[in-house]
Amino acid sequence: MECPVIARRTAAVAAVLRWCALRFSFVEDEVTSLRPFVPPGSVCVDAGAEYGLYTWVLAALAGPSGRVHSVEPLPGPYRWLRTTARLLGARNVTVHRAALDAWCGRGRLSLPVRRGLPVHGRAYLTDGANGPGPNAEFPDSRTVATPVRTLDQLAHEVGMRRLAFVKADVEGAELGLLKGGSATLRRHRPTLLLEIERRHLAKYGAEPADVLRHLRGIGYQAHRRSRGRWVPVARVTDDCRNYLFTT
Repeated sequence: MECPVIARRTAAVAAVLRWCALRFSFVEDEVTSLRPFVPPGSVCVDAGAEYGLYTWVLAALAGPSGRVHSVEPLPGPYRWLRTTARLLGARNVTVHRAALDAWCGRGRLSLPVRRGLPVHGRAYLTDGANGPGPNAEFPDSRTVATPVRTLDQLAHEVGMRRLAFVKADVEGAELGLLKGGSATLRRHRPTLLLEIERRHLAKYGAEPADVLRHLRGIGYQAHRRSRGRWVPVARVTDDCRNYLFTT
């Protein structure tokens, strides 16, 4: 179990992120509203973790008795996550280098480049994609090989006996991730926080309505943030990209 000093390091980072979320656009304000869904001892998955803006908040909420599986396919952010977890002494965080989809194997990511710098937050799996979609705005890109796993495989490999929360930001591959985690979702019924954008889904031949239909079929209700509260909604609209799903 983590000592109190080590646990306070993660809590301090999470507090800074929540403070930033109220003031700066680079931290999503949804990080301030997760406490009701992530009680102490929770097991969570952060898919498409990038640099861990959600990972550290989830780790602080779950506490020393919980566990956060931070899943990131790009080698740079993956190394950052591992190094940061080590420096914080966040023993309740396990970092996995993988993309989550509906299949397992080896895949390829397209990592866009702007002014010579990689734009990690817009990398996407090219397997199953029909062109770059909105990433056509970038003048260049790199191809990065990555392991691909399913959420069901991850849950099996780590011996996941319970799962309370899943956050996923996978640039349009959300439906694949959900299909690859069907058994886990039906068994554990975790709360889901998904980025859903029509422009990214389209390159995989999907629409927001397909995601909602899939989740309704296993008993989930969609919510969006409105005036500081999560309110039920019947559809996804283009003015909001993050949706919470509960059963």
